[in-house]
Amino acid sequence: MVCDEEGRCRDGGSDLRASTDTIAAVATPPGQGGVGIVRVSGPLARSIGEALLNKPLPPRHAVHGRFRHDGELLDEGLGLFFPAPRSFTGEDVLELHGHGGPVVMQMLLDAVLTGGARLALPGEFTERAFLNDKLDLAQAEAVADLIASASVAAARGALRSLSGQFSQSVRQIDGDTLELRTYVEAAIDFPDEEVEFLSQGRVGERVDGLIDSVERLRRSGRQGMLLNQGASIAIVGPPNVGKSSLLNRLSGESAAIVTDIPGTTRDLLKVDLVLDGLPLRLVDTAGLRDSGDPVEMEGMRRARSEAEQADLIIQVSDAAAHEASAPLFAADRTIQVENKIDLTGAAPGLAPGQWTSIRLSCLTGAGLADLVALIKAQVGFTGEGAAFSARHRHLQALAEASTALQAAAQRLREQAPGEVIAEDLRLAHQALGGITGEMTAEDLLGSIFRSFCIGK
Repeated sequence: MVCDEEGRCRDGGSDLRASTDTIAAVATPPGQGGVGIVRVSGPLARSIGEALLNKPLPPRHAVHGRFRHDGELLDEGLGLFFPAPRSFTGEDVLELHGHGGPVVMQMLLDAVLTGGARLALPGEFTERAFLNDKLDLAQAEAVADLIASASVAAARGALRSLSGQFSQSVRQIDGDTLELRTYVEAAIDFPDEEVEFLSQGRVGERVDGLIDSVERLRRSGRQGMLLNQGASIAIVGPPNVGKSSLLNRLSGESAAIVTDIPGTTRDLLKVDLVLDGLPLRLVDTAGLRDSGDPVEMEGMRRARSEAEQADLIIQVSDAAAHEASAPLFAADRTIQVENKIDLTGAAPGLAPGQWTSIRLSCLTGAGLADLVALIKAQVGFTGEGAAFSARHRHLQALAEASTALQAAAQRLREQAPGEVIAEDLRLAHQALGGITGEMTAEDLLGSIFRSFCIGK
């Protein structure tokens, strides 16, 4: 473990520092646009920009000029220089703003690379910002989440995380945990008075308070994760029960072909949408039935595989044909939908029974609002309290911290030795530190930043 003067530590070796070479990449999306940007970070950034423009680049001033390389005119645009440490990466940063065509951008990037830079790896700019303490790990992840936001609520949550709100909440709990851990470890030095020492320090009450704080953060984080990553829903069932019609109804478009011919859908059809504030991926699947058709059999194999991996399963049956059956997959992840109540006269809404079931009509839309409410309830989405964006690893770390704190509370009730309680608090402290990157394995850092786009 490597620790700095302030006590912040990271596992994984001593090579967690920004490189001294200069990196470059096109920072704008591929394709044609009015403006394109080449971003450069590192010690050669300023000299590269001044060589291309043949002009000095004063800090934080837009300089207009013509980009030339080896006497050849490449483009005309702006150069902006941000000296270290007051830049995104904490290093010298250069931005070259030119016309947003892919050929022009590549010509400009090639000139920068010839000037001594190398092509940046995915996420390397943000990784350098993290390594230079410009962002913590949760804030760095929020950069990618903001770019990938599928809704206004998700973008707002990512902005809150980027501003440090999530990190501040984690650090508050982490600091309280460390303070309590220090107190408990001090009690170990007085074995004859350890129980009284712990009682006087209200250690039990303080542990219970930490558990409550972690659980509140987990609930809020769950909403943030759903806003950020959404949920996947597989629509399954026999042929001709209305699976494709349900997909079209929920998505608000004719995404799937609907016919009276059984087996119309043979492959997976995926539609991304935001349903009442919740980002979703709906997957229409092939009808499940006995068949010797090899193409249809492959479609059913894919349908089963998709259902096994989905966050939620909607199993559709034909209310008119009385084909409702037990869940084909995990019951706790399945909503039974009895479709075509327009043919039976049954009332829409929740249906009584052993399984979570709802009656509706894809033809008239009756019961659709009830299904949407049920979907949100099943995945745990309230639409409220999502103060920040979160990821699965954040929730996992909070769960680990909660488990360790609950173990500490139980050991206090059993009057276990202080060493054991201190170890539980250490595990909680370690889990919380992993969220912000203060205690994070180097291989995890690589996995996170390599998922970013090049130029970010």
